[in-house]
Amino acid sequence: MRISQMVMGAVASLMLTVPALAQETVAIVGGRVLTGTSVVENGTVVISDGRVVSVGQGGAPAGARVIDAAGKVVAPGFVAVDSGLAGSEVGSVGGTNDLANRSNTLSAAFDVSYGLDPWSFTLPVARLGGVTRAVVVPQHPGSSGGHVHEHDTAGAGEGGYHTPGLFAGQAAVIHLGRGTDILVKPRVAMTAPFGEAGAGVAGGARGAEYTLFKETLAEVRLYARNKAAYERAGLRDLMLSRADLEALIPVANGDMPLIVTVHRASDIQQVLRLGREEGVKLILDGAEEGWLVASDIAAAGVPVLLNPVSNLPANFEVRAARMENAAALDAAGVVIAIKGNEGSVHRARETRYNAGNAVSHGLPYASAIAAITVNPARIFGMAGQFGQIAPGAAGDVVVWSGDPLEPLSQPSAVFVNGVEQPLEARNLLLRDRYRQATPMPPAYRN
Repeated sequence: MRISQMVMGAVASLMLTVPALAQETVAIVGGRVLTGTSVVENGTVVISDGRVVSVGQGGAPAGARVIDAAGKVVAPGFVAVDSGLAGSEVGSVGGTNDLANRSNTLSAAFDVSYGLDPWSFTLPVARLGGVTRAVVVPQHPGSSGGHVHEHDTAGAGEGGYHTPGLFAGQAAVIHLGRGTDILVKPRVAMTAPFGEAGAGVAGGARGAEYTLFKETLAEVRLYARNKAAYERAGLRDLMLSRADLEALIPVANGDMPLIVTVHRASDIQQVLRLGREEGVKLILDGAEEGWLVASDIAAAGVPVLLNPVSNLPANFEVRAARMENAAALDAAGVVIAIKGNEGSVHRARETRYNAGNAVSHGLPYASAIAAITVNPARIFGMAGQFGQIAPGAAGDVVVWSGDPLEPLSQPSAVFVNGVEQPLEARNLLLRDRYRQATPMPPAYRN
């Protein structure tokens, strides 16, 4: 009896920590609805069983819980790309950072989904910025996630192993709703540094990196054709481990996209050439000088993850960085997704600010909204599943006090998978805890 009581207690405790799936029907009425692809004035959004049921100008269905959004803006939940959400708590504290793999015995097979923390303090903060989904990406030299340098990751031949270390691992998609299971889809893309950072990993020269990359893919294809020989040790020694070889087969076949961190215009051109020659599906990350070769990127049909406020020539790779980069790429027909700042961990909420800055420098407003909603879903092969307010899409909906790209606008309701989320975060709880109940000292009064 005592054991059964303990089991029942544990189950009850678990139920308290995991919100039930949304069963109620919610109707958000009277707001200006940004669907991700269009605008519906005085619209009604109906959510039921975790998904959007309808969007239009009709009334609320009978029995639905009604949220009055008159004078407000209703938008899809934003998607943080190139993000470290749930994978890093404090970047400078190694034990809290599960985004960077420093072993040279494992590279491509590194899977960030196993290190995700659904209780991370970073998630509620991002959620208050309208972020409801994220693409969590491994860190590597040159990545926007920061805190990773060339000496932190394995290079060719280090530690007695002959591993190129050209690949940083596999990205995952998560949702930011409360609960214990935030993983939406693991292994959505492979990651790799190119340009100066990639050259450093390969031994110091860009030409070495491209040669190693081609040789690696050749070995992956050789392994894929001769697994039986590999099993009986009849295949010559290969540079990569079995786990890395298996992880790279979808990349070599063109089934899994490769997120390539690259900045310089000439490096972008060479990466596009490499993609054509090897049949690799590319996603460019960074591309600060992309506007110089926008037509080439568009012709290749390659999407870009970018930070539109990256405009300072911090090094020789970004000498031509400019605030109009997003606008120029969009005008050329490139599918873009706008990132947050500093790896989109603690500053993922600033994704909307960056989109707003891009608008102020020529990016059409509709394109900016798409760049933080529908485009990320399209880029990572999940179009229609999230990032838009449309029938069948996930019930990720945010009600804003005003234009979501304006910094002063705040969310009044946030839904993830149809479940309304609390508008609180640890920083706000600490604020309230230590807020003075007595009048401020004279020196601090207005």
